[in-house]
Amino acid sequence: MKTLRQTSRSIRLALSVIATALALAVGSLIALTVAPAAHADTQICDQYGSTTIQGRYVVQNNRWGTTATQCINVTNSGFQITQADGTATGGAPKSYPSVFNGCHYTNCSPGTSLPAQLSAIGSAPTSVSFSYVGNAVYDASYDIWLDPTPRKDGVNKTEIMVWYNHTNPVQPVGSRVGTASVAGRSWDVWTGNNGSNDVISFVAPSAIASWSFDVKAFANEAISRGLAQNSWYLTSVQAGFEPWQNGVGLAVTSFSSSVNLGGSTSGGSTSGGGTGGSGGTGSASCKVAFAPQTWSGGYTANVTVTNTGSTALNNWKAGFTLHSGQTITSAWNATISPSSGSVTATNLSFNAQIPAGGSQSFGFQGTYSGTYSQPTGFTLNGASCS
Repeated sequence: MKTLRQTSRSIRLALSVIATALALAVGSLIALTVAPAAHADTQICDQYGSTTIQGRYVVQNNRWGTTATQCINVTNSGFQITQADGTATGGAPKSYPSVFNGCHYTNCSPGTSLPAQLSAIGSAPTSVSFSYVGNAVYDASYDIWLDPTPRKDGVNKTEIMVWYNHTNPVQPVGSRVGTASVAGRSWDVWTGNNGSNDVISFVAPSAIASWSFDVKAFANEAISRGLAQNSWYLTSVQAGFEPWQNGVGLAVTSFSSSVNLGGSTSGGSTSGGGTGGSGGTGSASCKVAFAPQTWSGGYTANVTVTNTGSTALNNWKAGFTLHSGQTITSAWNATISPSSGSVTATNLSFNAQIPAGGSQSFGFQGTYSGTYSQPTGFTLNGASCS
C-alpha cells in the first residue's frame, strides 16, 4: 500500500510529464509557425562551383583570373553576382560567371545535343536578358565555342563573342576590322588571338538588355571570314559577364537555348512561288525552313524565310496556320498575331528587307495539347510557299 508521500510524488511526476509534453507540443507549434519558407536559390562561392537550372542548363561561377572571392546567387532563371572582390590586372578579366548549354571542361548540361556538327544544325535559337549596374568595369558577352572536333574538354579553336554591353576602357581581343550586319543587327567586328584560341567579337554600338537570335547566323559569319568551317562542331553556348572591377548586381535574368538538328531543312522545308499580295512591297517567291524543338506541352520554333525571287522585298509578312490546341506565347525577330489559328508574322524595323536570294529568320515559343504538329500553309507577302 502506497504511503501519502509516495502518492504525492507520483502525482508530481505525472504533472511534470504532462507539463513537458505540453511544452514540447507548444514548441513544435511555434517552430512550425516561425519556420521560414523553403528557398530554391543556390549560393556559389567556390572558384569553379556550378549547379543546374531547369534541368537543362549549367550555371558556373568560373573565377579564373583572381584569387579574390566571387559569389553568385543562382535562381531558376539565371544568376546574379553578389560578391566580386579584387581587381583584374594584366589585361584579362577576373572571371566569366555564366549560364550555358553544352559542354565546358567536361561539365555538360543535362540532355544537351552538343557538341554537334555545324552542317547538321538547322537552327540554334537562343535568348538572353541581362541586368546591368553602373559601378563596375565589365563586358556582358554571349560566347559561342567552335572546334574542329567534338571535344568536351579544354580550349576550343575559335571563340565567337557577342557583346551585348561593355564599359570603358574594356575592349575585345585583337583589333577592329570593320562592321557587319548579322542576325538583323549592326556590329563592330574585332578579330584576334588570346594566346589559346582565335577570337571574333561582335560589339553592339549601344547596350542591349534583351535579345533573341539564331546562333547559326554568327557561326556562318565566322565561316565566311575563315575562322571556322561547316564541318566543325558547336560545343557550347554561354551567357555571362567578364568583370575587371567590382560587378556586384550584374545578372543574367533569363536564358534559353535549343539546337535543332537536321541541316538547313530540319523540321521540314517547303518552297513555291507566286506574285506578291498584301502586307509588303515586292513580288514574292519563297522557301521556308521550319525547325521546332518540343517537350511535353511546349515547344520553340525557328523559321527562316528565303526570298527566291529576283527582286528585294521591302517589308514582309509570313503567314501560316497553327494546329488546334497550339498557342504562341512569345516571339522574337517578328510580331506575331493572333496567338492561335491562322497567324501572321510581321517584320520588325531592323529586319524589314529581304534581298533577292536573301533570308530573314524569326522564331516563337508556344504550348500545345495532344500531339505536336508543325504549322501548315506558309505564305510570304501573300504568295504560297507550299
